[in-house]
Amino acid sequence: MAARVNPKDFFTADEWGVLGARSSWKGLALVAHCWAVILAAGAMVIVWPITLPLAVMIIGARQLGLAILMHDAAHGCLHPNLKVNDWVAEWLCGGGLASYRAYHLQHHKYAQQAEDPDLGLSAPFPVSRASLRRKIVRDLTGQTWFKQRFGRLVSQLKARRRGEPVLPILGEEIHRQRRWLIFNGLALAAFSLAGYGWVWFALWLLPRATWFQLVTRLRNIAEHALVAKDEPDPLRHARTTHANLIERALIAPYWVNYHCEHHMFMHMPCWSLPRARRLLTRDGVTPRMEGSSGYASVLKAVSLAA
Repeated sequence: MAARVNPKDFFTADEWGVLGARSSWKGLALVAHCWAVILAAGAMVIVWPITLPLAVMIIGARQLGLAILMHDAAHGCLHPNLKVNDWVAEWLCGGGLASYRAYHLQHHKYAQQAEDPDLGLSAPFPVSRASLRRKIVRDLTGQTWFKQRFGRLVSQLKARRRGEPVLPILGEEIHRQRRWLIFNGLALAAFSLAGYGWVWFALWLLPRATWFQLVTRLRNIAEHALVAKDEPDPLRHARTTHANLIERALIAPYWVNYHCEHHMFMHMPCWSLPRARRLLTRDGVTPRMEGSSGYASVLKAVSLAA
């Protein structure tokens, strides 16, 4: 198991009482904010079509935002009532909470150890600059999305066509894809009836297939790339990355960049992470923590000149 820290070693009882407190409205307000930004970006494109590239970035980042808020719900942080917490995550933040929670808590239990299910996301780094560019191109052209969305199904269908044995997951994968097609078909039909059939493609699927893939990759790189495997210091299991206003809007919404603090205090709601950072800075703790001055700095560190 990964080493743990005791919040009492870093904060007073009163400070931790504030930092660790659940809120009956803050998490819900963040979910509402996320959807409001998505709708506002969509309305912007309808009025000014030339803004589509910007809207794709804004919406893709907020699609990541929904995933981040579901991540908070996986830790039981989105609402003090666990039933409300789980319902909001399941129906308003993308769904799949139960399987994600089991997977993600394993990541925290074994952070940067051999048993960490996310270790493969950070293990390949550093890579060459050419390799990083190819990854970015695949993300922005939808290739990454297609592979993630249909790759397993395609490989299993090809195996069956060749007469090779297929895995039991084939039936589950067909069911999963059928549900996805039904949902998207209904959404497309609803928008088409309203006279905006193009909206679902341009303002949901396009951001999901492009910008969301890129910022998800940037998030994964920034959080754990180049962090030592089997690192014994719990203050260095993850990286906190400084994010300016533009990066917070287009790359790192809802304080996801405070990832070292999140690993140190994994049951702290996301809205408390900046305050925790300020207190740790006040007490001289942050120089001991894994950190970076920005996302460009992280990308430079993980890419080699060759």
